[in-house]
Amino acid sequence: MKPFHSRTKIVATLGPASAKPEVLYSMFNAGLDVCRLNFSHGSQADHQEVLDTIRALNEKHNYNVGILADLQGPKIRIGMVKDGGIQLINGAQTVITTKECIGSEERIYITYESFPKDVKAGEIILLDDGKLQMRVIETNLVDEVICEIVHGGILTSRKGVNLPNTKVSIPSLTLEDRKNLEFVLENDVEWIGLSFVRNAEDIIELKDIIKQRGKTARVIAKIEKPEAIANIDEIIAVSDGIMVARGDLGVEMPMEEVPLLQKMIVKKCRAASKPVIIATQMLESMITTPRPTRAEVNDVANSVLDGADAVMLSGETSVGEFPLIVIETMQKIIQNIEVNNYPFHPEKFLKPNSESFLSDAICDSACFLSKQTNAVGIVSMTLSGYTAFEISSNRPKALTYIFTSNRSLLNTLSLLWGVQGFYYDKFESTDETIQDVNNLLKKLKMIKKGDVIINTAAIPMEAKGKTNMLKITVID
Repeated sequence: MKPFHSRTKIVATLGPASAKPEVLYSMFNAGLDVCRLNFSHGSQADHQEVLDTIRALNEKHNYNVGILADLQGPKIRIGMVKDGGIQLINGAQTVITTKECIGSEERIYITYESFPKDVKAGEIILLDDGKLQMRVIETNLVDEVICEIVHGGILTSRKGVNLPNTKVSIPSLTLEDRKNLEFVLENDVEWIGLSFVRNAEDIIELKDIIKQRGKTARVIAKIEKPEAIANIDEIIAVSDGIMVARGDLGVEMPMEEVPLLQKMIVKKCRAASKPVIIATQMLESMITTPRPTRAEVNDVANSVLDGADAVMLSGETSVGEFPLIVIETMQKIIQNIEVNNYPFHPEKFLKPNSESFLSDAICDSACFLSKQTNAVGIVSMTLSGYTAFEISSNRPKALTYIFTSNRSLLNTLSLLWGVQGFYYDKFESTDETIQDVNNLLKKLKMIKKGDVIINTAAIPMEAKGKTNMLKITVID
């Protein structure tokens, strides 16, 4: 099985720099837990090759590395511009058109057909991650918008466009997203990321499609728009996980607000027992250098201290020069925090009116007992994975060992803080099963004689119901 490195998990985007089997295998062994496939780049054939490589490595080495398929969503871009880019001058005016053309200083093509209908005079347009800024002067509501350049510079082809003040009418699932969704569902990926989520309905629509296809993929809502922040409670409630996508979020909203928004979202996700990923520019300088900046080290460390389930790498591992060193560096930062000053067992309140209140209370009690007894592990059996999500959200110091007969769940659990999954299908009597899984952990040298273990289970075992039993075991 895959070596255990840290409780906080690492998600890494795969690309040309990391797609080779030998590179990917070394990244797995250095601490990579979940592979992200970014559908903003690459063809389905490219992604199929990477998917096959991940699955082959998992099977060959008995690993449970998960896959996150990240759909592009309604990403707005400008079209092609003339070679060398165009020089936008402060105070000058330009026309943004929905009629395809090669962009010049006077006229720029945008891929968003409803742009002239959606924007209003005075609204701000940001290009290339906010490096360039325009203001809408007027729109003909059909195919042209006249803009004044506020902050100019060189604009090159296919750069992204952000509209922080505009109510965008593009659906969350574009036609391209739907094609890619069919592809990832056919490949039975564990996690699907939905970009530019605005409200709970965006997530519900995607989950309905997954359900109709008879698949079990779980949905991660990417938070990167002001509307998502306004609807954050409803989005968390219907999502299976959250990604704080700080790149676009920091462009669409005042950048100084992002650090506190990150902390707020992590806190809400933990309260709801939903995993949360912190993403974007975590070790950005390592795309071209083998050492991070001190500010980047602090950023990763603070995300771990905030209580994130996972920290994510993008260009650092997809196109960077040092994908393996990046994983090793991030792992060192995480381990240093977890060994020296991690805030284990933060306060978490149960919801008495919840349908799962009694099971939640058992999981909460297991974590409390693990702290009181200095237990090395919390061992649980689950079919749905619910117990794993609940125990993980309590951030116990004891490691969480989850045994399941649901093979597809094992890779899903790779995203959860502190959780290690094991395949197990010999559920017999409660005492025999508990003894058996404890012996298995002992055989794997994860626990030893004299260690205290907290076991949870559902009685009767054969019913595979909700967790309702708690036992303290001293390993003999």
